[in-house]
Amino acid sequence: MTYINKIIEKIDEIYENPKCELNFSSNYELLIAVILSAHCTDKRVNLVTNELFKEYNTPEKMVTLSQEQLENIIRPCGFFHNKASHILNCSKELLEKYNGEIPREKEKLKSLAGVGEKTANVVLSTAFGEPAIAVDTHVFRVSNRLGLANSSDVLKTQKQLENVIPVDKWIKFHFALVLHGRYVCKALSPDCKNCKLSSLCKFYLYNK
Repeated sequence: MTYINKIIEKIDEIYENPKCELNFSSNYELLIAVILSAHCTDKRVNLVTNELFKEYNTPEKMVTLSQEQLENIIRPCGFFHNKASHILNCSKELLEKYNGEIPREKEKLKSLAGVGEKTANVVLSTAFGEPAIAVDTHVFRVSNRLGLANSSDVLKTQKQLENVIPVDKWIKFHFALVLHGRYVCKALSPDCKNCKLSSLCKFYLYNK
């Protein structure tokens, strides 16, 4: 069994059913939550969207807000000026181009305000079950520590993961790495002693 297969098998064993931890009840809510999650924790985003989505859970309702009104609601998520602008422009574009529906094609998603590669991949995999690997800060850190990737560039890391992980594992593997980075392989204090992947981790084996 190859090194990569050992890691995949172990991650399958540790994380049986990993999922996105953002709260949402529609594809639109998911998209907005992912935009808000940039440089912010899912926990904080969920607190904000719990209030935001009570009244503004469709693009039609969202565009009734002014920039200032939306900024005041999403302020705890940080970067609220840019995020509010992205959300309002994205909502307008959805109404103008797609009748308020979330497109399931990556290039169409990426054409929307505030939607880049990572956001598009999260939406594609979560909303539509399309094979995709979204490289956020956790996936980037964990995959490079494990030795699944070797790059200081997010997009190159994504391509390297796509080359070594079977396509049918992309969605599950992505969410498993997110959870592993969030709760075990943390940025400043990785819990290597209690990590079930440590025996396969190049970062741990090099630094122990």
